[in-house]
Amino acid sequence: MQSLKSSGGFFAVAVAAVTLAGSLPARAEYPEKPVEMTVLFGGTANTTAQLLSELMSRELGSPVVPVARTGGGGAIGYAHVQSTRPDGYNIVWNSNSINTTYHLGNLPFNYEEFAPIAQVSVEVPVLAVNASSGWKTLEEMAQAVKEGGKTINVGISGKGSFTHLTSAALFDAMGIADQVNYVSYGDGKAPVELLAGRIDAAIQWPGQFLSYVQSGDLTVLGSTGAEPVSVLPDVKTAKSQGYDVDISMWRGLAAPKGTPDEVIAKLEAAAKAAAESEEFVAASKNIGFEPAFKSRAEFGEIIARDDKFYAELLGELGMTK
Repeated sequence: MQSLKSSGGFFAVAVAAVTLAGSLPARAEYPEKPVEMTVLFGGTANTTAQLLSELMSRELGSPVVPVARTGGGGAIGYAHVQSTRPDGYNIVWNSNSINTTYHLGNLPFNYEEFAPIAQVSVEVPVLAVNASSGWKTLEEMAQAVKEGGKTINVGISGKGSFTHLTSAALFDAMGIADQVNYVSYGDGKAPVELLAGRIDAAIQWPGQFLSYVQSGDLTVLGSTGAEPVSVLPDVKTAKSQGYDVDISMWRGLAAPKGTPDEVIAKLEAAAKAAAESEEFVAASKNIGFEPAFKSRAEFGEIIARDDKFYAELLGELGMTK
């Protein structure tokens, strides 16, 4: 009799548990709380991230909060995100810097520690000088520097930065690398430094120079991508001017390795909707970037390919550690 009572009691409890489980609400789907987007740089990277986070928030139905973690060419921000739980609540607004920072010896891990979400945009660096220099083309600059026999000051965001790498590659192709002195000034200060005459040239993003080119104060001599930039369509590429340089910066989103596929898929869909929205496309014309959405699979291939490219380029320039 005691055995039957115990059996009956167990059955009753089991039935009650099933009934209760059926009455509970389903587990909330991702995202249940704000998603934090680490932003590695200021300038156009930060401006674009602010807009992207706002547009993605609408798609996800939960806030995407941009948080600046700058320094070390992106190393500080990458290290932070890589150390977080792979649950989709910490993502990084990344760029080619994941490749360059690693091969420069500033990160103890490479791109494989992150799961690609989507490429969102592309920015093509351009070389600007003070209009008073009289230079109109890369060849005119190269010839003047060679004939002058003097060292010129070139502004960069920081030692080992993408602008430093791009500058080194371009001036090497132009044959004046030995006559360049690099001056670090931080993000967003290139136009002011050029106008003040503290530097002779600077490679930066088109958006920084656009208004000064329109006013006639600065001249852009060339761009470093395969195609001309849309906001400065009359500026010729370095390659079309006879210099074998093809360097552009992609920007996109990544999460810590191990983030669930279904979470990555939701973030990818939100990034796609944002990147292809009218607001994002319109902003690109003012900020100076090219909307260029790529799926997580395509993005992953681009990152891996670029990792090899920058490892070789940095090696050729003697910049690897």
